[in-house]
Amino acid sequence: MTDFVEQCRLEWKRLGVPDSLAEEMAADLASDLEAAEADGVSPEELLGASAFDPRAFAASWAAERGVIPTPPGRRNARRRPLVLVAFTAVAALALIVAVLLLLTGQPKATLTATSSGTQGNHLQSPSAIPLGPLATGRHVLLLGNLSAPVEWMLLIFAIVALCFAAWLWLNWRRSQPPGVR
Repeated sequence: MTDFVEQCRLEWKRLGVPDSLAEEMAADLASDLEAAEADGVSPEELLGASAFDPRAFAASWAAERGVIPTPPGRRNARRRPLVLVAFTAVAALALIVAVLLLLTGQPKATLTATSSGTQGNHLQSPSAIPLGPLATGRHVLLLGNLSAPVEWMLLIFAIVALCFAAWLWLNWRRSQPPGVR
């Protein structure tokens, strides 16, 4: 089993584990393997499937001790980009919708109010207002895009969300181990 311990030493050296700590871990591993052998326990029973992969065993032990960063699990490593893709897509869609709404100016609203001595104050549709020289009273006709402030807020929100998504993408790429990219 000294070959197993030696392969673990080589892996710890490759991973950048300090020499003193690597020697301590190798001595612990060797003594555990010797004690197990003295008790009649096989290395496979002691180490499980790791007995056949000393590099993976050494890396996982170093990560558990906090000597090297814990490698991301495959499930979490794949999930994060999917969440970032979804977030980026929603932000981009919000940006497109906001721009289209601002360019088309939809929806538009019309508010009309008339007042005369006999009718009182009430709202009428634009077609019901008498226009021309016979019209009496006061007429107010307001045309405008009442949703423009909401569209501008949506546009600003979408731009901020896309900037945040870009920042997340940059940080996610930097946090990946060299071999994952």
